[in-house]
Amino acid sequence: MKKIILMRHAKSSWKYDVGDQFRPLKKVGVAKTIKVADRLQKIMRFTPVSMYSSPAKRAFDTATIFVENFHADLPPLEVVDDLYDFGGAQLIHFIKHLASDVNSIMIFGHNNAFTNFVNSFGSISIDNVPTSGLVIIEFDISDWKSLKKGKTILTLFPSDCE
Repeated sequence: MKKIILMRHAKSSWKYDVGDQFRPLKKVGVAKTIKVADRLQKIMRFTPVSMYSSPAKRAFDTATIFVENFHADLPPLEVVDDLYDFGGAQLIHFIKHLASDVNSIMIFGHNNAFTNFVNSFGSISIDNVPTSGLVIIEFDISDWKSLKKGKTILTLFPSDCE
């Protein structure tokens, strides 16, 4: 059995004249990420074995805020260039090449890659994974190379935490 938590980066700011990878988070994005982390901790006793983030500032900062507010021992965060992906092909490739002894992961990244992944490999259709939104999918597989449709066991969006 394998499990993935996907968390889309928090709301970012377009206010600054910086490249896409360097956009910072808005204060509202920080607050919503904290709410999602708090809520997940209250409803689920699950700690990922490995955690990965896109190198984009908004994804990495979301991951850092989540870790700081989850109040549990979490594994170190690894930045993976291939997770700076908006379509989903690189995301799928990354997942399929994970070590088979890794059973649970958390990835911080981007749309449309996450919505495409959730709709292709989860059991429920989601129009859009919102910023700071989180989806957990469980797979009845023993090796990531065998990735196939799984079961969506949780969607947790900031609107669920208000």
